[in-house]
Amino acid sequence: MSDSYSASYAEAGVDITAGYKAVELMKQHVARTIIPGVVSGLGGFGGLFELDTAGMERPCLVSGTDGVGTKIRVAQLMNQHNTIGIDCVAMCVNDIICCGAKPLFFLDYIAIGKNEPEKVASIVSGVAEGCVQAGCALIGGETAEHPGLMDPQDYDLAGFAVGVVDRTKIIDNTRTRPGDVILALGSNGLHSNGFSLVRKALDVEHADLGAWSEELGCSLGAELLQPTRIYVKPVLAAIQAADIHGISHITGGGFYENIPRCIPQGLTAKIEKSSLWIQPIFRMIQRLGNISEHDMFNTFNMGTGMILVVAKEDADKAAAALKKEGMGSTVIGEIVSGEERVILC
Repeated sequence: MSDSYSASYAEAGVDITAGYKAVELMKQHVARTIIPGVVSGLGGFGGLFELDTAGMERPCLVSGTDGVGTKIRVAQLMNQHNTIGIDCVAMCVNDIICCGAKPLFFLDYIAIGKNEPEKVASIVSGVAEGCVQAGCALIGGETAEHPGLMDPQDYDLAGFAVGVVDRTKIIDNTRTRPGDVILALGSNGLHSNGFSLVRKALDVEHADLGAWSEELGCSLGAELLQPTRIYVKPVLAAIQAADIHGISHITGGGFYENIPRCIPQGLTAKIEKSSLWIQPIFRMIQRLGNISEHDMFNTFNMGTGMILVVAKEDADKAAAALKKEGMGSTVIGEIVSGEERVILC
């Protein structure tokens, strides 16, 4: 028996040897995320990353942190844990890309009722996949067993990302002007927002999540667990190719909260609803939950996961750069003068 085994701690509900096994199982997934700059492997007290600032006048670190929210409940009901980590990474890196930052590394935190090594490794496999999609490294994390605080099958997942941008090239709302066009980048559906409302509207606790839905073209569970799309590589390409004036990640708060973040006072985002691609899942939630259109657009991404505000003359360049990276885009509106922050017409 290992010297690190504690019978007393195990009797209290914490099996530290399970934690060691989980680390061993997740190492293969973490290895996929190694990029230049990674100095340390798993097991140290801190993750080390050597920052390359070549070509930058004033390097500025950018950080973002988030979790997955109650979407995790769907993963638990489906007993499918290998994609929820993608959501966790996406919610962080999609935020920091909004100022033009390139994500460098990510750390996760898993709180779990009972440490089942295979389950933890499955969660981390999704985190690693998200990091691969974002081009950043998974350089550390923590798994904490919480007996008595959480039920054995329960867990929560959160994390944070750190990126870098040249301060002289930070994208904020100061350059947005009337006449700019709004490019929409499609979502994978709900992403990771509004799931408390989703679970209520669809009665998720009692629904047959595995049953085929003609309306959705897949099972309800599969639709709800669609991982959040990661926009890092396409957006970085668009920034290099075109004059991007603003970027907003359409997360919790939907259109009405997030789009104004990249638009200064005195300007309005005028959006044509007919240009939006609103997936069937949103129609289903609105119908079954009897939810107003305003509340839908104030809660969900409604098929648009990110928007770019682009100089009109550069819209085609941005769209071409996005397409080259496999990301379609659609012009959904323009910036006009006005005091209303967002107008849907």
